[in-house]
Amino acid sequence: MAATTFEMDGSVMEGGGQILRVSAALSCIQGASIKINKIRAGRSTPGLRPQHLSGLELVRDMCNGNLEGATVGSSEIALTPGKIKGGNHIADTQTAGSVGLLMQVSLPCALFAHGPSVLCLKGGTNAEMAPQIDYTMKVFKPIMERFGVQFDCDLRMRGYYPKGGGEVVIKVNPVKELSPINLTERGNITKIYGRAFVAGVLPFKLAKDMSTAAVRTIRKEIKDLYINIQSLQEKDKACGNGNGIIIIAESSTGCIFAGSALGKKGVYADKVGIEAAEMLLRNLRHNGCVDEFLQDQLIIFMALANGTSRMRTGPVTLHTQTAIHVAELLTNAKFVIRKAEDEPGNTDTYIIECQGVGTTNPGL
Repeated sequence: MAATTFEMDGSVMEGGGQILRVSAALSCIQGASIKINKIRAGRSTPGLRPQHLSGLELVRDMCNGNLEGATVGSSEIALTPGKIKGGNHIADTQTAGSVGLLMQVSLPCALFAHGPSVLCLKGGTNAEMAPQIDYTMKVFKPIMERFGVQFDCDLRMRGYYPKGGGEVVIKVNPVKELSPINLTERGNITKIYGRAFVAGVLPFKLAKDMSTAAVRTIRKEIKDLYINIQSLQEKDKACGNGNGIIIIAESSTGCIFAGSALGKKGVYADKVGIEAAEMLLRNLRHNGCVDEFLQDQLIIFMALANGTSRMRTGPVTLHTQTAIHVAELLTNAKFVIRKAEDEPGNTDTYIIECQGVGTTNPGL
């Protein structure tokens, strides 16, 4: 496949870092060169930001590849991958750029490496516009196990905006192939829990206020479940000042959903708690099996899996549509989205089905 060079327009659909992440990972796994132009063309700061650059350099290092155009602000890159090797790799955004997004680009590659990988990712662990590390560990990781994926996630240090300074070490065992998933039965919500945290100089009262407001909001809709949101003061393992909350709901069939929010200067703590609670409730109302944030993260794995995967979702997000667009361009995977037939006509519930390409690991 190496003779093929795919050309991607980085400004289409969601038009952000996600096109880069999915394209670079698939290029690496399939051994196909890729050129991406018009990177983040519609954004207020177009081109590569430090966290995108770190992610691309990490993939290049993991596959002994060649990367051109890789500078902050660049609107065009070319990646020519080699073989994916295991071993130790470090990526440091040197900002509060998200370690969760660094993981999104590197984890798929590590699964198809010739041996185990240890990825040391540095940046923001709890950052805006990206999955908090708690989401990665509590929602993404257990669902990934259904694909047959095993990885350890060791949170060494939390890092917040604007300094970053967080560090996560991920240990990944490669797979021979990915199993398809079937996430179509919601079951009943059986458990709601979470953590509200403050770090640095911020007073502990903020954590309590976020937690209390979140519980009060959820209680209006879900009256019969005990809601356990712990309030925590992050001491030694936190770099900088920050506050935030993540609330997780689990169902009887093992579906996991989350709502989260981060504090900002001038925003009351109870507002932060209410925002996270409303996000969770919104993702429970549609009767899907994944929340709006997991949806797009599973697309690349569905495309690579050996067989037909199905997931039941709420409204299909632009991020998900973008991930499908890239996956279909770069692999032979075929996706179909249809309305869930067992729901009343006015419900926004869908089934995303994918005939995966059954990529196998040549190194195993």
